[in-house]
Amino acid sequence: MSQQLDRAESAFAAARPRLFGIAYRMTGSVADAEDLVQEVWLRWQLADRAAVRNPEAYLATAITRLAINESQTARARRETYVGPWLPEPVDTSADPQIGAERGAVLELAVLMLLEKLTPTERAAYVLREAFDYPYGEIAEIVRTSEAAARQLVSRARKHLAAGRRAPVDRADQRRLLEAFVAAAQAGDLAALEELFAKDVVSYSDSNGAIRAAGRPLVGAASLAKIVSGWAPSFWAGAEASFVEVNGLAAIRLRNEGGTYAVITVTASPEGIDQVLWLVNPEKLKAFR
Repeated sequence: MSQQLDRAESAFAAARPRLFGIAYRMTGSVADAEDLVQEVWLRWQLADRAAVRNPEAYLATAITRLAINESQTARARRETYVGPWLPEPVDTSADPQIGAERGAVLELAVLMLLEKLTPTERAAYVLREAFDYPYGEIAEIVRTSEAAARQLVSRARKHLAAGRRAPVDRADQRRLLEAFVAAAQAGDLAALEELFAKDVVSYSDSNGAIRAAGRPLVGAASLAKIVSGWAPSFWAGAEASFVEVNGLAAIRLRNEGGTYAVITVTASPEGIDQVLWLVNPEKLKAFR
């Protein structure tokens, strides 16, 4: 009996990074992903494992179907969320399992776009783009035909392509973030406006825990005014350090109380097109 359990634990441990990676990309929440992984572990212990020919496929199917259900209920919960909701950031430099697989479908901006897909479209896209599952296997996992699985992924790709400009490379994203931080700290209105794309959008995720913009802020001129106006209070006394968040450079701000903000930007050749302010303390626990 102990040998059987050892084999079960070994199979689960080998699959766990991928299970977490699927669940996180499906939910945008570290806590929810960890809960789903734990639920799969409990189910795996109770399963008729002797009848399972491919443990990895069994476990991937279980986590994906649970994540589809979780995605459906999460949308209802977020109706009461105060202000914009952003995915929970992960420190990919520390590689908390999320970086163990291909880096695709990990950036916060991509996860935000995935929120607009149906849960089944999101699952098919994640399995294909992040983990390179064959369409036949995706079809089995989401309970559809192979042709329908291809259509799910195709629709998701088109939606993401329509919702996002071609991004700059990582080096340019880091350079633009550094320039943004310098201009924001100095309250340099002209420099900020020059960095922004004309239709830049700023999202602040606080869930009402601290004072923050309760809606997305749009437009280079208006956002530059707001960011420069915040400078004296927001940056005062901050210890700023660069970190890697979901595969891209971000800035972490700390004071005596710990980390109070993680900020990142997305950019295209037109300039910074999104500024993401994560200031909800519940989402910053990994960065304390």
